[in-house]
Amino acid sequence: MRYHCLMQKTSRIIQISCGLLTLAAAAHVPLSFAAESGVIALYHHVDTNTPPSTSISPEDFRRHLEYLRDNDYEVMALDEMIDHLQNLTPLPERAVAITFDDGYSSIYETAFPMLQQFNMPFALFLSTDPINQGQNNYMTWDQVRELSDAGAVIANHMVYHPYMLEREGAETDAQWLARQREELLDAEATIGAETGQDHRFLAYPYGEFNAELKTMLAEEGFVGFAQNSGAAGFQSDFLALPRYPLASIYANLETARTKFASLAFNVELLDPLTPVTNTRSPGALLKFNQGEYNLDQIGCFADGEPLALDWEDKSAGLLRLRAEEEYGGRRWRYICTAPFADSGRYFWYSLQWIKPD
Repeated sequence: MRYHCLMQKTSRIIQISCGLLTLAAAAHVPLSFAAESGVIALYHHVDTNTPPSTSISPEDFRRHLEYLRDNDYEVMALDEMIDHLQNLTPLPERAVAITFDDGYSSIYETAFPMLQQFNMPFALFLSTDPINQGQNNYMTWDQVRELSDAGAVIANHMVYHPYMLEREGAETDAQWLARQREELLDAEATIGAETGQDHRFLAYPYGEFNAELKTMLAEEGFVGFAQNSGAAGFQSDFLALPRYPLASIYANLETARTKFASLAFNVELLDPLTPVTNTRSPGALLKFNQGEYNLDQIGCFADGEPLALDWEDKSAGLLRLRAEEEYGGRRWRYICTAPFADSGRYFWYSLQWIKPD
């Protein structure tokens, strides 16, 4: 899938071949507004001999860290960023949090030494069973404790890294949800016992969730992290916060730096209330609240192609997205962007869709 941003025709913006926009000169968004957004980056393997879809090479990962260091970014601890966002406390003008999912050995062997060299904090979302079982290519608990002692946030990625939407056999909805709750709390207890950390942060495996899972997280006092792209803001959904997966073709610095600089739309998803769909051309109703963007410059895309925009009430910010084609795969996204003046930074919001069958 290619990402496109809506281009504003100014002499300061360049469009590159993949459709992303970069800068000839990097301008700053006024602190009073940029301080409402933070970007959460997602990595898995830092290796060249692992599945490309979830891997970034050590060379590209180092380029990301060098870029953040050299371009006025503050890499924050994830728990600190979430605390700022939840309490409406201003963030640094360019704030990024670095996260890893699963607990692969390359995080300890390759990424950790680089992050220490650059003095950058990070978070690790662990699936506990592969570590308990000493599974090949995963860290050990001794290594996890070393990361924890060095200041890494250690958080929850369930026990078995399940497809959380899947039912087992003929279990009822209540039985399915109880099983997910039990596994969630089991993983949290193991992490607490092994590291002493208990942040109640869950990264949904595969980025899959629905309304019932979000309600369960809220009941247990968790913050949820998804894999739909976009910046997190004061008004974001703290049961499904966006993160940018930076692997495969999206590990390229030319695309990553646009994402690092992105800002959170002040937007509400009014319909549907779940990303699970039974159609391959779902529609959605969004409400764009007042913000530092021009409604006329909002563009929304799927698979790199524009979606039909139907403003039901532009004065109220009500936008209906209509898909004119069907999309394949188990998961796909709709992405909306808009430029912030001529700063070269973009508001970015995405909708995750999941068709489990």
